[in-house]
Amino acid sequence: MNPRVALIIPAAGSGRRMGGPKAFLELAGRPVLAHTLEPFLRDARVNWVVVALDPETAERPPAWLTGCDQRIAVVAGGADRMTSVRNALDAVPADAGIIVVHDAARPLVTDALVARAIDAAAAGRAVTAAVPVDDTIHDVAADGRIVATPGRARFWRAQTPQAFPAERLRAAHRAAGAGGEQATDDAALVARWAGPVHVIEGERENFKLTVPADVPMAEALLRLR
Repeated sequence: MNPRVALIIPAAGSGRRMGGPKAFLELAGRPVLAHTLEPFLRDARVNWVVVALDPETAERPPAWLTGCDQRIAVVAGGADRMTSVRNALDAVPADAGIIVVHDAARPLVTDALVARAIDAAAAGRAVTAAVPVDDTIHDVAADGRIVATPGRARFWRAQTPQAFPAERLRAAHRAAGAGGEQATDDAALVARWAGPVHVIEGERENFKLTVPADVPMAEALLRLR
C-alpha cells in the first residue's frame, strides 16, 4: 500500500519586500497560492493539505482557498517559518506516511517535480529539490574582502518541494524545538536531527517570488505553458 501524503504550505510571511503577503498577490489573474497548490491537488496521492497563514487571516481565510478542495485545512502560522511548519505538523493526521513541504511563493512548480519528490519519499528517502549553482561563489568577510572561492561543483541552490517520511520530519522538529534551534529550511533540519537528506534535481523555472520584478517574469513563464 502506498503511504498517505500530507502537504504543508507555510504561507504566514508578511512579504515586506513584495508590499504584502506573497501568497495572495495576483499572478496572471489569480492568487499566487492558487497556482502553487494546483500541481499538488492534481496528484491523487495527496490526501491532506495544511496551509499555515498569519493568525488574523487564518481566522477568516479566503473562500476561494477553503472552497477549492475538501483536502485543504488552514491553521495559524507563527512569526517564523519553523513555527508555521510546526503548527501545520500538529494538524497533519497521525497516519500520514509522507509529509511534503513547499513554499507558498513557488507557483511554477510542475506536476513532474511534485511526483518525483513524492516517489522518492515513498521509497524511504528524505529529499529536497535543488539546482546546481552556475555562478562562482565567493566567501566574503565582513569588510568586503574575498577570503575564499570554493569550487562550485558541490554547491546546489535549495528549492522546494521537500519530501520526507513523516516520522523523520516530526522527529527533527521535536529535537530542534527541544534544543531551541531555529531553521529556515526543513531539509537542513532533518539532515541535522533525523538522518541523511538527498537532492533531487529541481527546475530552473521553480524560483521563489522574492522581489516585485519576479512577478512579471513568472507571468511570462505561465503564459508559455
